[in-house]
Amino acid sequence: MPENLRVNILGVSCFYHDSAACLVRDGEIVSAAQEERFTRRKHDPSFPLNAINYCLKEAGISAQGLDIVAFYDKPFIKFERILETALTYAPSGITQFIEAIPPWLKQKLWVTELIRRDLGFNGKIIFTQHHESHAASAFYPSPFKQAAFLTIDGVGEWETASFGIGKGNDLDIQQYLRFPNSLGLLYSAFTYYTGFRVNSGEYKLMGLAPYGKPIYRDLILKELLDLKEDGSFRMNMKYFGFCNSLRMTNWRFDRLFGGPPRKPGAEITKRYMDIAASVQAVTEDIVFKMASYVHKVTGQDKLCLAGGVALNCVANGRVLREGPFNDIWIQPASGDAGGALGAALLAWHKYLGNKRIVDGSRDLQKTSLLGPAYGDDYIEAFLNGKNIPYKRLNYNDIIRESSDLIISGKVIGWFQGRMEFGPRALGSRSIIGDARNPDMQSRMNLKIKYRESFRPFAPAVLRDKAAEWFELNKESPYMLLTAGVKPEKKLKVSNDAEGLDKLKITRSLIPAVTHVDYSARLQTVKREESPLFYDLIQAFFQKTGCPVIINTSFNVRGEPLVLSPEDAYRCFMRTDIDCLVLGSFLLHKKDQPGVGKDTSWQKELELD
Repeated sequence: MPENLRVNILGVSCFYHDSAACLVRDGEIVSAAQEERFTRRKHDPSFPLNAINYCLKEAGISAQGLDIVAFYDKPFIKFERILETALTYAPSGITQFIEAIPPWLKQKLWVTELIRRDLGFNGKIIFTQHHESHAASAFYPSPFKQAAFLTIDGVGEWETASFGIGKGNDLDIQQYLRFPNSLGLLYSAFTYYTGFRVNSGEYKLMGLAPYGKPIYRDLILKELLDLKEDGSFRMNMKYFGFCNSLRMTNWRFDRLFGGPPRKPGAEITKRYMDIAASVQAVTEDIVFKMASYVHKVTGQDKLCLAGGVALNCVANGRVLREGPFNDIWIQPASGDAGGALGAALLAWHKYLGNKRIVDGSRDLQKTSLLGPAYGDDYIEAFLNGKNIPYKRLNYNDIIRESSDLIISGKVIGWFQGRMEFGPRALGSRSIIGDARNPDMQSRMNLKIKYRESFRPFAPAVLRDKAAEWFELNKESPYMLLTAGVKPEKKLKVSNDAEGLDKLKITRSLIPAVTHVDYSARLQTVKREESPLFYDLIQAFFQKTGCPVIINTSFNVRGEPLVLSPEDAYRCFMRTDIDCLVLGSFLLHKKDQPGVGKDTSWQKELELD
C-alpha cells in the first residue's frame, strides 16, 4: 500500500458486555472508548454507535474516510457453539437456547448489515477470531519486539484460553482451551454463588477473598475440576448450569458448598468469604500453571496477557513475582472492550501486513488515555450556563490547593484531560484522597462510592518512590498488579480479627489503600505520561513525606466512569465528595446552590 496514503481502521466489539470502538490510523491508536460512558448504562452491550462517532470525530473523518471496519469475533461460529451446546444438553438446554434466539435473529447475525446501515459504510469489513483479537490487544501495543501471549476469558467462539507467540507484526496462536472448560466461567459461577453480578462483580469476589481462608480449595480441585500440570482442565459440568439453564450453578453445587447462593445485598458470612478465598486460590494456581507451561513451550522470556481473567490483578502479581518470565505486559482494557482495539491492530498488522515499530522501552497504549477530553472553554461555558459557583486556577494553584485539600481530609473529584479506556481510573476520571487517613476507606466506600465496605482502594504512587513503599520492581501504570506493602511501612497488629472485623485494623502507614492481606493494587505514575497528576502527588509528597494517594474511579456503584463535566458534576453533587476539580476550575460542595438547605435540588439536578 502506498506510504503517502493514511489508512483508517475502525475496530468494533459489541453484543455481550462492554461494547467499544477503537480507531487506528497507520498503526497508531488514535482513540478508543466504551459505549457505556456515553449511554450511562454500565457494561452496555449494544452496538457502540456513540463510541464510533467519537472515534471518527477524534480522527477528523466520517465513516466514508474509513478503509476497514474490523469486528472482534466471528458471530456465525459463536452461534454454532450456542446451537450445538443446546442440542448436546437437550432437552434442558433448549430453554436457554430459546431465550438466546431473539437477539441473534434481530442483531447478532447481521453485523455486516448493521455496520453498513448505521455507519453508511460500504468498504471492507473483516471478522477476526475472538481470542486472536485478545492476543492482538495484548501483544501489538506492548513494548516487546517479541513475546509469548496468554489470553483467558469466559468464552469467545469456542475458545476460552489461548497462547502463542507474537514476533514483529506476526501473531501465531499455538494452543487453545475450549468451551465449556473455562476459567472465566468458573470464576463467574462463584461470583454468582457469592451474590454478585456476573460480568460485573468479579472484582468484588477478588476483593472479598482476603477476608476468608481457602478451606474449599481441595474440594474445588477434587469435585469441580480435573486440573493438569500444564494449566489445562476439564470442568465437572454436573455442578454448573450455564450450558443448560439460566443459572451459573445448580442444586448439586449448592449441596456441595452447604447452601444456596447468597442473595444480593444479604449478609456476607464467613462461609462466603472462605469460598471467595478458595476460588481465588484455585484461579491463581491455574493462571500460574498456564503461564509456566506457556514459557516452557514458547521459550520466550516476556509475556503479554489479555482476556477478562487478566483483570485479576492478584493472579497477575503472582505470575510476575513467582513466574518464569522476566517481564509481563497486560492490556488495560483486557475484557471485551479491548477486543475492538485488538481487531483494529490485527487488520493493520496481519491483514494488511504492515510492520510493527517498537523501541522496547515503552508501550504504544498511550497510558490508555484514549477517550474524549473537554477543554476549559467547554467547562467554563457549562459552569456559567448553569450558574454553578467556581474558582478558576492556574496550573500551579491547581497543584497547591488540591494537595492542601487532600491533606486536610477532603475527598476530591478529579476530572482532567482524555478519559481512560478500560475499567480503571488512572488520574483522568478519578476520586482522590489521603491514603494515610484510616477512616478514608470506609467513608469513601459507604458515603461516596455507595458500595460494599470490604472493597479496597488503589494507591497511586510516584514511580520513582514506588519501590520504597511497595514490593514491586517494575512499573504498574495501569493498576493491574498487586504488590505487598513494604515491611517497614507496616504496623504491628493483632491477627485475631476475623471476617469484616479485619477492616477495623490500621495495618500500615497508608491504611486506606492497604488490603487486609497487606497487598495493594497500585498505579505507578510518571511525569512524562501524566504531568498534572504526577505533580499533584509530588506536591503532596513534599508536604507530607508520603508519595501515595488514593485513586479510585469517578463514579458510584452501578454507574460507569464519568465521561463529561456534566456527569462529573452530577456525581459530585449526589455524593459526599467535598470538592471537584474540573480542568482549571475548583468547586467546593459548601458553595453549591441548595447545599445545607434541603435535598430537593438532588432530584431536580438535570443538566442536559
